[in-house]
Order: sequence, then structure tokens, then C-alpha cells
Amino acid sequence: MIKKIVIVTGSRAEYGLLYKLIKKLDKDKSIDLKIIVTGMHLSKKYGNTYKEIIKDGFKIHKKINILSSSNSNFSISQSVGNGILSFASFYQKEKPELIIVLGDRYELLSAVIPANFQQIPIFHIGGGDLTYGSQDDNIRHCITKMSWLHAVNNFESKKRIIQLGENPRRVFYCGSLGTERLENTKIKSKAKIEKELSFKFDKKNILITYHTVTHDKESPKNDFVEILKALKLLKNTKLIFTFPNSDANSKVIIDMINKFVKKNKNAISFKSLGSINYFSIMNCVDCVLGNSSSGIVEAPSFKIGTINIGDRQQGRLQAKSIINCNSNKNEILKSINYLYTSKFSKILKKIKNPYKANNCSEVIFKIIKQYKKPKNLKKNFYKL
Repeated sequence: MIKKIVIVTGSRAEYGLLYKLIKKLDKDKSIDLKIIVTGMHLSKKYGNTYKEIIKDGFKIHKKINILSSSNSNFSISQSVGNGILSFASFYQKEKPELIIVLGDRYELLSAVIPANFQQIPIFHIGGGDLTYGSQDDNIRHCITKMSWLHAVNNFESKKRIIQLGENPRRVFYCGSLGTERLENTKIKSKAKIEKELSFKFDKKNILITYHTVTHDKESPKNDFVEILKALKLLKNTKLIFTFPNSDANSKVIIDMINKFVKKNKNAISFKSLGSINYFSIMNCVDCVLGNSSSGIVEAPSFKIGTINIGDRQQGRLQAKSIINCNSNKNEILKSINYLYTSKFSKILKKIKNPYKANNCSEVIFKIIKQYKKPKNLKKNFYKL
């Protein structure tokens, strides 16, 4: 059985998904769990979200700060390089037997590259998905190819990982940690959310989460301007913005959100809501608008619509509640109008979320408990 385990977390969203699994591992006395915090967690600009981990009662073993003051493509390259050096030194000292990572963030790439060279098995959660409009797609597949164990959200992703050449015996369908987290979250009432976050919902309400399209060399400014133009025309509608991830050019979006909120009384923004508040707000709104995976994976469980803008999430498995459109003011307004039609309401009533939970934390926990570290990782990597 694997005993010395490291979990790496670099963002608020991914930590929320890992919470239940971390709790299970932390309680097991036979496991020496070390939580390594990096990336956006350690940035004041993004809310210093490492404090949420401490608040949840977990001990942070080490903070590895890799972010630079800028978020250009060059600075992100530097961040990955800094991370590789720091994680390599940490692994050399601690000698972990398994590294657990979730998703496709560049912070995680800096954690798995040295683990790969130091022949430490990697357990990758959430591989095999497709997002054509994001560099996350490349990062996700890179992490997959360096990993020893794989837990996937759906059968299409499992098939894709096997097609990439991974051993079928080490690829497990476990369902979505996002929907599992949702099912185990005690949603706050509308009144409680309004009191705690000091704002009032309106007759209509939209949750906006928009990230940069990292495959696009152009600034996201033009696309986001179109979104804001459309939102500005809405009446009797509360606009709730959350900040984007720390991708290249994300500061452009943050600055635009801040300016828009100052000029529009019906708009409010948050650096980080945390998963409980985020899901609780999602439960009160009419739709999620933007290009976040939360609109694809979690929103259908609330039987609300998602207006998915651009191609950042193109390739992901989608429910029928997803309305896809381009970054064009008129197309966005057309999608919003369709959202409130009786035709779309009928679709929502019958909607089923394709990302089933399947008790995935328990499944992943059992996989970890039963696997032993191979004596020679390189020799046995492709051995059935």
C-alpha cells in the first residue's frame, strides 16, 4: 500500500473538487498525507485562498510560490520553470510514493515534470477531456502521459486516454468530483447568501465567469467588451462576476470587471467565492454565462441554463442546457433571450447531467489504498 502521498493544489476551484478526497486521506492513519499549496492560492489578487484550506482544518505542509507579478505568456513560462525547480527539491527531500493532481493547470505541470523524472508515480484525476480553445488541453494530455494512474469523468475520456497509449488496467471511470462535491454541499439559502455577501438578488440573475482563451494570441479585451456590451443592456438583472484564473492576460479581464462594476449598480464582483458560496449562488441564478467548466459540469445539476461563449470549452461532453454562442453582443443577447423562453424552460425540466458523481472520492480512495508503488516505474510503465 502507498503511504507517503502528496496532493498538489494550485487553485480555489480544484481544491473544492479535491476536498472530500483530501478529508478521506487525512483521516486514514496509515497514510502520511502532505498538502502542497501553490499558484493562485498564494496570491492576494486572487483572494489568498490557501486560507480556506486552513479553515477547513487541514495542515498545509509546504507553500511553493511560483507566480510572478505579471501574467504574460513569458511570465507563465518562468512560473512553470520556478515550480519545476522547487518541486524537484521538495521530492528529493521528502521521497513521496505517490503524487495526486487534478485537472490541467500549468501549476500542476510544474509539479508533475520533476515527479516524472524522479520516477514518482502520478495519479491524475480528470484526464482525457477535451477543451480545444485552451492550452489546458495540451497540459492535460501532457500530465496524462506522465501519469501512472488515471481517474476520469466519463467513458469518452477513458477511451481517449487508452487511445493515447495508457494501460487500460490503470484507467478508471470514477465520475465527476465536481458533481460529487455539489451533492455533498449544504447549499445556503438565498437570504443567507444575501446577508453574508452583502448584496441583493434581482428579478433576474446571471453568474458570470469568463477566462482568457489561452490558445488565442490576441488580447481577450475585444471578446470581453462584447460580453459587457450585451450585459449592460439587461434590465432588472443582477450581474454577479467572479474573477478569472491566473492565465495569460487575465489582468485585462479583471480590470474590465472592476470598471464595469463601478459604473453599473446592478453588478457585483468577487475575487473568490469558495465552492459553497459559488454553488449557493448558482442555485439562485437563471444561468451561468462565460466559458468556465463549471457551466458545463455543475450547472446542469441545478437545472439552469449555461451560455457558453467562444470555443474554450469546445470538445467537452455537454448537456442540452448548454447554449453555445460566439463573442458577439447580438449573439449573446439572442442567447439570453432564448434562455427565458418557455421552449427552453421545457428543456431544463427534462435535463440530465452527463457528469455523474458515482461516489468518485470513495472509488479513488480505494484505488489508492490497493495500489503499491512499482519497484521499477520505468520498466513496468507499459507492462500489462
